[in-house]
Amino acid sequence: MLDKINQIKEGYSEGFYKNNKYSITKEIFNEGKSFKIYAKELKGTDFISLNYYITSSTELLKPCEMPKQKVIDFLNNVYLI
Repeated sequence: MLDKINQIKEGYSEGFYKNNKYSITKEIFNEGKSFKIYAKELKGTDFISLNYYITSSTELLKPCEMPKQKVIDFLNNVYLI
């Protein structure tokens, strides 16, 4: 997942997911060891929210109030513009 997260630029960007346009905000913390991503459908009510942590022994994907599979599907299928 880290490779997909790194494809999203820091700050604000936009992308398409399931034929809908999303605003995407990415913040980087702890010298690049943790990330927060929030994406909101621009003409709808859907959203994606996640935190991603890199520790000395593992990487952790932590969705915020949604199934992990929804976050994974978004990261794998969002088309960044």
